[in-house]
Amino acid sequence: MTIHRRTLLAAAAGSAGLLAMPGLLRAQSAYPSRTLRMVVPYAPGGSVDMTGRLIAQALAPVLGQQVIVDNRGGAGGNIGTAEAARAEKDGHTMVLASASILAANKFLYKRSMPIDPITDLAGVTRVTTGTVFMTVNANSPYKTFQDVIAAAKKDPGKLTMGSSGTGTISHLTMAKVNKVAGVDITHVPYRGGAPALQDLLAGNIDLMFDVIPLAMSNVREGRLRVLAAASAERVTYAPELKDVPGMKELLPGSGIDMQSWYGINVPAGTPADRIAKLHDAIVKIVDTDEFRSKMEPNGFTTVVDASPAAYDAYLKDQEKVWKALVEESGASLD
Repeated sequence: MTIHRRTLLAAAAGSAGLLAMPGLLRAQSAYPSRTLRMVVPYAPGGSVDMTGRLIAQALAPVLGQQVIVDNRGGAGGNIGTAEAARAEKDGHTMVLASASILAANKFLYKRSMPIDPITDLAGVTRVTTGTVFMTVNANSPYKTFQDVIAAAKKDPGKLTMGSSGTGTISHLTMAKVNKVAGVDITHVPYRGGAPALQDLLAGNIDLMFDVIPLAMSNVREGRLRVLAAASAERVTYAPELKDVPGMKELLPGSGIDMQSWYGINVPAGTPADRIAKLHDAIVKIVDTDEFRSKMEPNGFTTVVDASPAAYDAYLKDQEKVWKALVEESGASLD
């Protein structure tokens, strides 16, 4: 039987192609293959931004690619989070979002919420957690939490509390305290914690109930006084906060235990192996004494989930908790 030269050449080319395919497939599946983007759905300068930049800086050498922080604020975090959810599902875009964005916003923006975090995002892991603190200007006449409550009962509506926005954890905390303590402290929402803090320092508002990292330098320098932790227990890992009473002491039986947490998510549909690689890399950074040493002096500590599936399950449970808080506050952003 005669085999033509052209046939032999074609067969050889085909064999070479088959031999080359494993390398080609490896090249196509290499991850990450370019710069990664971490969307922070708030303006620069806040506690979420600070956390994101610390993680991005540490993540780059672990993954072998640069990680840029992309601040996309607006609509209570919905704009940036929705943009991340709609990004290419290849693991190169992630979002660092707060508990309020992921678990509360769908109940605050009932008609205008652009995504459903449960179905449009896939969890990687939580990274930090911390409580909310009541702070006042150091020149304030209020020395204790009880002083604030007494003043609020004496003159309903006169005291003003700044927050990082309607429906944020700071607002929901104050609504809960108002109800339990039987007081009326006027809520003054701002577009983020930074401008609220500036007005507190300037004496334009009486107090804030918010996450503490942004304010810690002012606490250390004596410009702010911390009166209460909104967590049930005291926060013992930050020296400046260990003597601040928690809600079990201040409002016993109230059940108040306000914890804010931040988690990293990617667009739903991102390949599971890429999510797993991100999870392992982020846990390798976050679950360390080095990273904790950067967070704990600022009033936050680290938390990681055992797996992306464990984080997804946690988020579903948290949604019920935050739905109840939103309904109790009466807040709506539609």
